[in-house]
Amino acid sequence: MDALHALHTRSSANLLCEPGPSKLQIDNIVKAGLRACDHRCLRPWRYLIIQGSARDSFGDLMVDVLQARDGAALDEKTKEKVKGKPQRAPTILVVIAKLTPHPSVPEIEQLLSAGASAQMMMTAAYAQGVGAIWRSGGIMFEEGLRQGLGLSENERLIGFIYLGTPKVSKPAPELDPDDFLSAWPAIPD
Repeated sequence: MDALHALHTRSSANLLCEPGPSKLQIDNIVKAGLRACDHRCLRPWRYLIIQGSARDSFGDLMVDVLQARDGAALDEKTKEKVKGKPQRAPTILVVIAKLTPHPSVPEIEQLLSAGASAQMMMTAAYAQGVGAIWRSGGIMFEEGLRQGLGLSENERLIGFIYLGTPKVSKPAPELDPDDFLSAWPAIPD
């Protein structure tokens, strides 16, 4: 797929199923993420891959984190819903910002770079016909989840990229650049 076509037409696929992406497709997705804008070449990102039975363990971790946060056991319906979240796709890439103190690259730039890395990965997935959706949620900011995933003190979760075969195809909405672009300084009519 042509790069501009992928950039202009990419949309998230929230209904995913087997098969998941191949090793080659995953490598291409990660390679694209490594090309994100990166001031001073700090490489402020890393990734985890969750597949197969590791998705069950991830669901269990999410339940444990929410129960610890709330100080009480979740009811069975909520517990099953939370445990099922990682089952929504065959493959999950966890995008992590790896923050390094630097005099000319503030933390916010490193976080944005890691977010740009995730976006590059989303587009690379789409360009290969792999369905993808970037998921987050309040649990992302829970210390228990960070610890359970093995993050260091200097690392922050950016999001979870769910990957698989799209069950349905939805076209990207047509947006007019003129609705979002204006000249500066503003020129009176």
